[in-house]
Amino acid sequence: MTRPVVHDGEHQSVPRPRPSFLTLPVRTPRPRMDGISHVLDNGLSLVETQHRLESAGAAVDVWKFGWGTAYLDPALHDKLDLLSAHGVRACTGGTLLEISWLQGATAPFMDWAQASGFDCIEVSCGSVTMPRDVKSAIIAEAAERFVVLAEVGTKDPQVAVSADQWADDAAADIAAGATWVVTEGRDSGTVGMFESDGSVRTEIVDTLVERVGLERLLFEAPLKSQQAWLIRRFGANVNLGNINPFEALSVEALRLGLRSDTIGNEERP
Repeated sequence: MTRPVVHDGEHQSVPRPRPSFLTLPVRTPRPRMDGISHVLDNGLSLVETQHRLESAGAAVDVWKFGWGTAYLDPALHDKLDLLSAHGVRACTGGTLLEISWLQGATAPFMDWAQASGFDCIEVSCGSVTMPRDVKSAIIAEAAERFVVLAEVGTKDPQVAVSADQWADDAAADIAAGATWVVTEGRDSGTVGMFESDGSVRTEIVDTLVERVGLERLLFEAPLKSQQAWLIRRFGANVNLGNINPFEALSVEALRLGLRSDTIGNEERP
């Protein structure tokens, strides 16, 4: 929490310590490798980004510029500076990498991302058909310069979902150098890891956790019901992705059992 104070005629924000009268789950400290909250920027303005970071920056770990918006955002560099000042990693959207690969521009894309100041890039093949060896090579190259988030699954709801295939792909992504494997769920939460009604495909989740480990998985979960299910299942420090930036603080409340959906989850690690 913050309070405005007057200093030399200007308003400044002074942090207040969080109250301590409740027993809450222990959160991993930032910068962290598990308990990640990854938000999806769908084109926020610089002012909106500043406001989100002022109110919930301490609850955000990765800020993804969705799809190809980073290529168009006129405030990109100012937003990247803001994110860095708040200790939040900036990530490109996977679609931008896929399009770059299709056009033979993977190397220029990585040069641009590094020069711009991105900490992370997402390597995915949810919209294009990319050979396994090509994806692994891109991940390996990217891992020399960035934290790599490698996505498994497809955005096409007509493609059959195979838990074993997802697990094989996830293991290969990690072997190639990815830090986290992102499970496809889109911004709608109705494809990939989820049924069309938003319910979780538990076989996918269980197989991935068994094969690659919970700490290496970042579950795209844009809906509150999905976030709450994962927190109840795995505890406060499960990695959650595609969070609406305007809901980052409410997701932190979910993690800590401060919403009705997760009350009683305090005993979880």
